[in-house]
Amino acid sequence: MATYRKRSGGWRAEVVKKGVRDSGTFATKAEAVAWATQREAEINAGVGSLNGASYWTLKEALEKYKAEVSPTKVGRRWEEIRLVKLVNDIEFVGERIAEIGADQIATWRDQRLKEVASPSVRREMTLLSSVFEQARREWKWCSGNPVREVRRPKNRPPRDRRITAAEEELLLEGFGYQPGIPPTDKYQELAYVFLIALETAMRQGEILGLERARVHLRARYVHLVETKNGDARKVPLSSRAVALLQVLLDAAGSRKELFTLTSKSADVLFRRIRDRVEIEDLTFHDTRHEATTRLARKLDVLDLARMTGHRDPRSLMVYYNATATEVASRLD
Repeated sequence: MATYRKRSGGWRAEVVKKGVRDSGTFATKAEAVAWATQREAEINAGVGSLNGASYWTLKEALEKYKAEVSPTKVGRRWEEIRLVKLVNDIEFVGERIAEIGADQIATWRDQRLKEVASPSVRREMTLLSSVFEQARREWKWCSGNPVREVRRPKNRPPRDRRITAAEEELLLEGFGYQPGIPPTDKYQELAYVFLIALETAMRQGEILGLERARVHLRARYVHLVETKNGDARKVPLSSRAVALLQVLLDAAGSRKELFTLTSKSADVLFRRIRDRVEIEDLTFHDTRHEATTRLARKLDVLDLARMTGHRDPRSLMVYYNATATEVASRLD
């Protein structure tokens, strides 16, 4: 049985029969009823159907992926937000997924490049390609993946931003950090997050997620259960990192978590202090570059990759940013 909905400027008819879904918009309800009656007859006769695959829309694929596939991933939150945005922003999202072509993907890519940076577009294209692959391989909704036929924008060169000693001092002063004194507000907590990041190369979210049971100061490591790549890892601790964490453990008392900060609030507070002390072009994630470069002076490449959580040691080159002068100092 078809359903009909009054829309501005016409009537929309929707047909669901034998696993086939189809819809159309018409000027009058009579035209919508006539089309739906004919379409149901065609479906019954098996006319114009590719086992029902061609009648699912891209919107339905994005929503099904969000409900069934995204929850299985570590990066679920980011992916679900991005999928909702794709549903709202892609002009051809209501078209049948089996009929979407590479030219439409290319036009969408070019429009997105006017709005956001190329790395963001590359990530969105990767996600969209995954949706098409799932629809093609698992759901049999389409026979191809048009995203694969479209050239992706080039990545920007990796950041090589280092944090100078003067900048580190300015930030700590802005946070109100006092060595050895337990934090009494969010800014002082952020100072500890910042310093632990510089000592360990851990990501902000990994540090903020630390719990008492995962911190092993006697054995000098913390155990990360959930990381960006999905692998658990044990992060060795320097003597300074041990001292910082001991202060936090003592301050937490019976609380399970070491920090009360969230990632969102930490980002806001970091940018606020950075701007207040007039430091330009610095993000919290640059601590990972700085820490990796510092640790490279002490560890061999395999130990460093294990500590930072890189499966491929070659990926360390993105974060290793030693200056020529620093390298030269080790030649004599």
